[in-house]
Amino acid sequence: MSSNDITIKKFDDHVVHSYGRYPMAMKKGQGRRCVDENGKEYIDFGSGIGTNSLGYCDEKWADAVCAQVRTLQHNSNYYYTDVQAEFAEKLCATAGYSGVFFGNSGAEANECAIKVARKYSFDKYGKGRHNIITLVNSFHGRTIATLSATGQDVFHNYFFPFLEGFIYVTANDIEDLKAKLDDTVCAVMIEYVQGEGGVNALQQDFVDAIFDLCAEKDVLVIADEIQTGVGRTGKFLAGENFGRKADITTLAKGIAGGLPMGACLMNEKCSGVLTPGTHGSTFGGNPVACAGGLAVLDRLNTEGFLDDVSRKADIIKTELEKCSEVAGVSGIGLMVGISLKTKKAGDIAKEALNRGLLVLTAKEKVRLLPPLTIADDELREGLKILVEILEE
Repeated sequence: MSSNDITIKKFDDHVVHSYGRYPMAMKKGQGRRCVDENGKEYIDFGSGIGTNSLGYCDEKWADAVCAQVRTLQHNSNYYYTDVQAEFAEKLCATAGYSGVFFGNSGAEANECAIKVARKYSFDKYGKGRHNIITLVNSFHGRTIATLSATGQDVFHNYFFPFLEGFIYVTANDIEDLKAKLDDTVCAVMIEYVQGEGGVNALQQDFVDAIFDLCAEKDVLVIADEIQTGVGRTGKFLAGENFGRKADITTLAKGIAGGLPMGACLMNEKCSGVLTPGTHGSTFGGNPVACAGGLAVLDRLNTEGFLDDVSRKADIIKTELEKCSEVAGVSGIGLMVGISLKTKKAGDIAKEALNRGLLVLTAKEKVRLLPPLTIADDELREGLKILVEILEE
């Protein structure tokens, strides 16, 4: 057996089969390329599902993380740390929020947002105003609460009973929104680009309607920017592309460059809602993860960095639209969905793996989430492989 096969067998013998995995055992990575156990190299257009925002083992990021590991790897949230304080200060300043709660994942960040919205409403209006509107085709996580919030029937199975208090509105349907935004609703929760739902961006008029209607009723807007945030769309927050800022924004994935981190950002009227004992996380704000997050923020705040993300997104769109098999390209920035005319996205992903390119899928589309730092030559090399597969 090859080294790759040995690792896969050992893995499958002991790790629960809750993921459909491709037959590749990753050994190491550097920059935008990784290597499997057999020594085969791959260009990565998935970045750990948008998590390795600076690619693999970025030198400055790795130095910051290693220095923190040798200083303080963890402490209880009964105490303070400078690295969490500095990260919170820079993150709030960059995103334009008053306060932040740190967790370990996107689902945790969304759980926090749900609790903040319900407590805000309870504190101000009392019981009975607890419903949260989410969108059909949304995805908000795999905990019971965030699965309940997810507007896809395929996820509402096995784990009954699901949590009550979620109402689903058809994306971009303003009349459906108006009909369901009644006095029982405390928040509307959206993804500006529905990632797992097929990399579909919301329409500007629908986003405007959400914010305007919610402002009239003192209903909070929650932006799930787990996948769209931290520079993925060419802005630090995807909401900037729509000229709107939610009361609560959740981040994860690329926020710490590959380390477990989730953040729930709150504006001034929400930042005092959580009080001691109302929420918590043992590992939330871990010093090592915060050190990684600071390195990511430093890079993203470099002059011209986010403009370069948008420029590289234009390269992808231009090249793909030349391909005869491509029916359309969706998404914003380096969050790309590719609709196909005749081929299946899953088959494309498998063949790309065989040829040394890692891509993702989202429903019937091929999905690309390359590292924000990907170089032009790597981008064009990967696109060449992908287009060749599509046109065969």
